[in-house]
This record gives sequence, C-alpha cells and structure tokens, in this order.
Amino acid sequence: MTEYCTSIQYFCICLIMSLSPHISAPQDLHPSLWRASQLAHANTRCVDTGHPTLSRQLPGGGWPTGTLVDLLVQQPGIGEMRLLRPALAAAAGRRIVLLQPPHPPQALALAALGVPPSQLIWLKAGRGADALWAAEQVLRSGSCGALLFWTNHARGESLRRLHLAAQCGETLFFMMRPLASAQDSSPAPLRLSLRPAAGGLDIGFIKRRGPQRDAPLFLPLTPSLLQRHAPVDRPVFAPVTARGLQPELVN
Repeated sequence: MTEYCTSIQYFCICLIMSLSPHISAPQDLHPSLWRASQLAHANTRCVDTGHPTLSRQLPGGGWPTGTLVDLLVQQPGIGEMRLLRPALAAAAGRRIVLLQPPHPPQALALAALGVPPSQLIWLKAGRGADALWAAEQVLRSGSCGALLFWTNHARGESLRRLHLAAQCGETLFFMMRPLASAQDSSPAPLRLSLRPAAGGLDIGFIKRRGPQRDAPLFLPLTPSLLQRHAPVDRPVFAPVTARGLQPELVN
C-alpha cells in the first residue's frame, strides 16, 4: 500500500511539473522533495565536515543540525573523534555534551583536537533509560552546540523521540552505535558506517537523501598529535671506548 501511494505521489509530482513550466525541480514544489539520482538540498542548517571529499557526498554539503545523525562504528576509538573534530571545533562556542562515552574523556587529547575542555560536559547515567532521558533534555533545551551519545541499543520509539527532540533546535546530534545496528530501522535521515582502514576510515553510506552509493569512501585521517609536533633531530654521540676512560675505571 505504501509503494502504491508513493507511486501515485510521484505521478502527481510529474504531472504538476509538466503543467507548470516554471517548476524545473521537485524541490521547487517542496524542500523535502528531490530526484533519486541527485543529493537532496538540506532543509536545515549544515555544519561543514572539514573533509571536502565527505562533504560532497552529503546532502547540504555538511553535517545537518537539528536532526539525528547515526554513526555506526565497528568499535569505539577507530577515529570517529578525529572525523568529527572540525565540526566540534566549530560548535565549541557553546557547550559540547559527551553522553555515555566508552572511556573517560581525556582533556589534553580533546584540547589537541581543538575542543576546549572548559566547553565540555561529561554525562554518565547508570541506566539506559536515564541516558535516553538526559539526551532528550539536552536536545530540547537547545543550549548546546553538539551532543555525542554512545549507546549499544536503542529501541525504535526511543530513536523517534530523540529525532523529534533534536528538531527543537540546531544542535549537532550524533549517536554512536554498533555496526550491527545498521540492520535496524532508524528515523535518522543520515546513517553512516565507520570501519578502520590503514591511515583513516572507510565510510559506508547506509542511508542518505540521495542516490545509493555501494562503494565505501576512504577518508584519510592524520592523528592530531602528529600534525602539531615536528620531528626533532637528535645528535649522534660517538661511542665510548675503554681507552677514553680513566685507568682506575677499567677492570
């Protein structure tokens, strides 16, 4: 029934476009419409990813604000923070909330990523329901620049509640979930899979408002500490021989 209704809607759109010469694209009718062969125009504000090759593959050319972004990682710590570094640095004018991170945040490492520790809020909940409640309150307040939420499991109705709460403001909202969650449905308009690769990440496009992309996108990521420190030349010292020591020290 859904496919039938979708076909009727598509037929109506094509009919309207044929009868209205001044309408050249579906988004001229409504911003949420787009051609399947093209990336959709984002109807929300987007934040530049800082990675041009990735931005060109995203609707609106960046991370959408005021919506749920699903990042499905093979395992924590494979480079997801370096992936988000430019966006978090841009959002650091307001508070950045880390909810249920897999490891305690390291202030020096985050400062090296360009995120001031003074702008960070670390939230740790004892139960999954409490974490979901905290995430919803952060999103509805609209006072934070970004929310990063790590969870191993979230039911469909919980994801829908968070997605609706995110629409109350312009907070960057990233959910970090296991890669196996890609099989579950999600209201997130953007879902990416992250797998480690030599020198960077392989990014898979599970869901986006645009054409399907089967091949992953390799994104090189240089560790931040290697970018901030230059190599140091060490002088080579001549080896010490027994003849250079005092006789009483040689036995």
